[in-house]
Amino acid sequence: MSGTSLDGLDLAYCTIWQEGHLWKFGIKKTKSVSYSPEMQSQLKDAIYLPADSLLKFHNSYGTFLGEQCHTFIKDNGLEVDYIASHGHTTHHQPENGLTFQIGNGQHLANTSKHKVICDFRTNDVALGGQGAPLVPIGDRLFFHTYDFCLNLGGISNISFEYNGNRIAYDIGLANMILNHITRENGLDYDAGGNLAKNGKVNSGMLNQLNALEFYTLPFPKSIGYEWFIEQVVPIVENTEDSMENLLSTAIHHICEQVAIQVKANKKKSVSTLFVTGGGALNDFLIEVLQQKLGDDTKVIVPSKQLIEFKEALVFALMGVLRIEKKTNILSSVTGAKTDSSSGVLFLPSKI
Repeated sequence: MSGTSLDGLDLAYCTIWQEGHLWKFGIKKTKSVSYSPEMQSQLKDAIYLPADSLLKFHNSYGTFLGEQCHTFIKDNGLEVDYIASHGHTTHHQPENGLTFQIGNGQHLANTSKHKVICDFRTNDVALGGQGAPLVPIGDRLFFHTYDFCLNLGGISNISFEYNGNRIAYDIGLANMILNHITRENGLDYDAGGNLAKNGKVNSGMLNQLNALEFYTLPFPKSIGYEWFIEQVVPIVENTEDSMENLLSTAIHHICEQVAIQVKANKKKSVSTLFVTGGGALNDFLIEVLQQKLGDDTKVIVPSKQLIEFKEALVFALMGVLRIEKKTNILSSVTGAKTDSSSGVLFLPSKI
């Protein structure tokens, strides 16, 4: 799994099984591969590449993924049924029938020497869906005991049960804006939110962020890097203030928007909000989120392993469901014409 926050590549070796109607999992081994500054720039700027250059990068990044998987498997002596790969989203324009995750599955399979399932989003978009978010199938099957599941990756998204259907959608910003601010100041990220904690809210910037049109749209809805570049970056870069104040403002904005969605969809007097993704490691963000939600919603942060590798785990699950020809994308989440079992299978060439 490689996410929009550009932190790096997450690899998780998982076992997945059923006990009756319940799905169970174990995360046995994990590894995070940090991106070099060059790779971060390549991924961030891939949206601007001409078609032939983008496809060359699609192939080379697939080879890179295969090399990382091969090393991970060999170093840990793993027995692997298949690799389920999200790749890295470079383009996401469902309104134009377009979504693209680089990391060519054939290159990945040939280099890793293992069966690969990837390209999970394209079929849903072809069926009229958003192609996102996809993690809610894991929320339903693995984490159904919680009232709400919140993922704080580059983008924030939420899922919950509503009238027998799983509903999910992108709320808006999360680590994408925080990492943009820190990287503009020569830092990879704000560890624990300590810089933001020492800042003050810039009300002008906060009001502009809260006024973004996306927040008024009905779900299903999703956003990508294009939206961030066009709608958010100008607000940040036109705000003259300290890094600490920009970070604090961004965190208050993120938490306000999450709180609005949770409060609008609460059905119980006391609810639980299960939080994963890199943002769950930001102590100040979690503190502000709990304040915004109040005492009637309990924020639950799991183990660091699950925080960091939940998305990789869920794509492993999606691979299982694809192999078993079972639904792995919910139309109630994406707005597609129908549920689907999505993902494309690639077999390694025998050389």
